[in-house]
Amino acid sequence: MTTSFDDILVSSRQLLLLASICCGALMCKIVYDLTRFISPLLFGVYGKLDSKVRMEWNNRGFSTFHAVLTSVASIYLLVISDQFDENVHGDAVINSTTRLSESVMGVFHHFLSMFAIILSVTSGQSQFYIFIVLLSEATTPFVNLRWYLDTSGQKGSKAYTLNGIALFLGWLVARILLFIYFFVHMYLHFHQVKQVFPLGFYSLLTIPPALAVMNLIWFWKITKGMIKTLSKAKTSGMKKQ
Repeated sequence: MTTSFDDILVSSRQLLLLASICCGALMCKIVYDLTRFISPLLFGVYGKLDSKVRMEWNNRGFSTFHAVLTSVASIYLLVISDQFDENVHGDAVINSTTRLSESVMGVFHHFLSMFAIILSVTSGQSQFYIFIVLLSEATTPFVNLRWYLDTSGQKGSKAYTLNGIALFLGWLVARILLFIYFFVHMYLHFHQVKQVFPLGFYSLLTIPPALAVMNLIWFWKITKGMIKTLSKAKTSGMKKQ
């Protein structure tokens, strides 16, 4: 019984996905333990937290690490490298894929992202659009830092205010403007998008819009929160004068 090149390629992709998932799980454990070890040295309040809050604290440590890793990889693949440049490779952007991109996608979280990534990795399609969505993870470190500052009793600090402004700007760029680019690009390349296998095609038409609506709702809440925080800071500054 002979083995075709396509069979070898599918098997190789499956092994790569499995290895990436295993590495992701191991990385999660390592970063979780490092967060648990380092946090008491940097934050005196850590030892006073109850077990559930400490668990959330440690989980957010990995969440932040994952977000930074994902954002850096997405920026490299989308902006720095020429992987998705049709003028260089001649391939349709919808079909562009590399070992690196598939490996990065093996480290994932959230149900919708997980579902979309599994479809993309197993099919080898739509990775350009998946990485645009993954780049929105760039806002996660600011979300986690806000929680850390709040939990450690620094909600009224200057760092909290500055982080709120950074979160607003980051959300505007990574989750609003970037999604607008996503939809415009998909519209201009819709002739390629229609070549995606049916489940992937309909996922591209439904999941990103659902995420965009959620991003808009949270952006509205973040904007109101930032205005409220800045107003308090201004009032406090006027009282001191």
